[in-house]
Amino acid sequence: MATTISNAPLTVTITESVNLNGSEQGATNTIEITGIDEITKRIVEVPTSEKTLVSFHATAISTGTYLEGDVRYIRLTNKDDTNYITLNIEGDASTDFSVRLDPYASFLITSSSATGVVDYADISGATLEDLTAIKATANSGACDLELFVACV
Repeated sequence: MATTISNAPLTVTITESVNLNGSEQGATNTIEITGIDEITKRIVEVPTSEKTLVSFHATAISTGTYLEGDVRYIRLTNKDDTNYITLNIEGDASTDFSVRLDPYASFLITSSSATGVVDYADISGATLEDLTAIKATANSGACDLELFVACV
């Protein structure tokens, strides 16, 4: 069976708008990532115990697991109005890093190169390593989190 889905560019636009003393000080930045033919968009409930949101693998895909070389864009948005979420971004050499995702805040990972999330991050130095997973924990009450992943 041949696919009937054509790939398409993903356009991401980030706009800041702030008017200080009558003068606009914001900015708009846009990136276009070509060749997207797979997306996942869902809302998940993040409990107060750690939950794996996505995993990355070199050769195998399954529900919630993506080919690390194909991932081009990830957006995680906290939809809660009160509680924050701690995101734990894990690498293959156990050099994880964590970020706090406040209510309504988003965290982006963009890889417009052909390597996806291979050799992408390292918290302990300058030797980049493959991402293996993104996990999340809500701080004091379950939170809804919107997840968007785009792959080639």
